[in-house]
Amino acid sequence: MSTLAVVEDILRETAVPMSVREIVERAGARLPSKSKTPDTVVARDLSMDIKRKGETSLFVRTSPGRYTLRTLAGIALPAESAATMRPVAPPSSMSALPQRKPAAAAPSAPRTRDSDVQGGGFAG
Repeated sequence: MSTLAVVEDILRETAVPMSVREIVERAGARLPSKSKTPDTVVARDLSMDIKRKGETSLFVRTSPGRYTLRTLAGIALPAESAATMRPVAPPSSMSALPQRKPAAAAPSAPRTRDSDVQGGGFAG
């Protein structure tokens, strides 16, 4: 069974968006990879599947590091009928994002000169 098949089973069982860490913990020995970093393997496989397949991927990223099945997120696969599809509109522009205030300049520390430092040598 492939990594993505195991992830699909887990996401179907839970029916809620999960972090990669939660998926790996729940999968345990079911994951086919014996990698020392299974989180990385699962995150890579999910990201690559979403990138390669786009809207036809079974998976969708709900927020950074959290995934669910496209059908559970209420986003229909393109192969399904148009009546069951819920359109998802991307933000119209970057101006729709909240604006951040510019960072305040940090106060500069007073400078010291070598002549201000007392002692200045090794004891010995």
